[in-house]
Amino acid sequence: MRTHRRPFGPALVTIATAALVTTLTAVPAQASAVSARVHTVGRVTTANHSLHYTWPGVYFEGRFRGGGVGVVLNDPVNDYEVQVDGTTVATLVTPGRTTHWVTGLANTEHRVRLVKRTESPWAAGEFGGFVAATGGAILAKPRARTRQIEFIGDSYTAGYGNAAGTRDCSGIGGVDRNSNADLSFGALTARALNADYQLNAHSGLGMVRNYNGGNPGVDFRTYYDRGLQNVEGDVWRNPGTWRPQVVVVGLGINDFSTAINPGEPWTPDSLAAAYQAAYHGFLDKLRARYGPATTIVVSATHLANTTTFADLAQRVVAERNRRGDDRVRYWYYDDPSLDRLGCDWHPSLHDHRVIADQLTTYLAALPLTW
Repeated sequence: MRTHRRPFGPALVTIATAALVTTLTAVPAQASAVSARVHTVGRVTTANHSLHYTWPGVYFEGRFRGGGVGVVLNDPVNDYEVQVDGTTVATLVTPGRTTHWVTGLANTEHRVRLVKRTESPWAAGEFGGFVAATGGAILAKPRARTRQIEFIGDSYTAGYGNAAGTRDCSGIGGVDRNSNADLSFGALTARALNADYQLNAHSGLGMVRNYNGGNPGVDFRTYYDRGLQNVEGDVWRNPGTWRPQVVVVGLGINDFSTAINPGEPWTPDSLAAAYQAAYHGFLDKLRARYGPATTIVVSATHLANTTTFADLAQRVVAERNRRGDDRVRYWYYDDPSLDRLGCDWHPSLHDHRVIADQLTTYLAALPLTW
């Protein structure tokens, strides 16, 4: 199997193998035609010839017949995994404007998957669809999975620096080159449960206070409704196909993991009160959006210097239950085997597998309507 990159857009592409030279023409379709042939999961908007997106872990799945497939991209910022028949065949690092070809496949039916590994809240990537090699064809898109899970959170949920194997990533490409949302605990959990998933995660942001008090004019709620995080006022339009039976919320690490700095408008008591009030408002939004049957899991984890995060998250759930909503649940995760060998002491690939195992077990035991 061989992979090749060539310029994005209408282009004549020549691919050489050991036995032959094949000439391919890659012409991106209109965005509506791309959507018609691709199973898309995650928040995307359509423009011109492509699908645009910023959230981590957005993925596209297709089917094709033939010995090769092209992946049409325009993205100088993000990294991607290309998978064929369940196996990763290429990692594309900031590919730019390109059609990346995978060739040398058996001349039969295949499945192809493209997944965005990285975060880019400041810049949108563009996907122009899958194109078949000469003599092949793009087939009808795969069916959506009946199970759907939405993961809402911060850097832990996004898979920040999880592939690094070291806490200092400055000499190995930094955070972006060492992040893989496709191996985050949410993605792993969803695959274990055969569910489609969204990773609506934004590193550094909290429910009301961001990491170390940074960017005080915004918080996670500022961006949650957006399809494109970098477009102020943008609102994602649910196509009507996204109806998750489970929503897992993990917001609070950034609110409470650092001490309140001089000049911040918080005391410990006022921060705790604002956090709880905002969390209830956020849960009201989710309940109105997805209805009474969706199970909402409020998650918390260990922080080295305080139990405030876990205590308040549990208090929020208890209050929702007291009000009669028994489909809001509390899940706490921690494990002594976590090594936190991701960038900047974040969970490593090993840690994400441990967390995913715990979450998969937890969700499998819930009385979910899926």
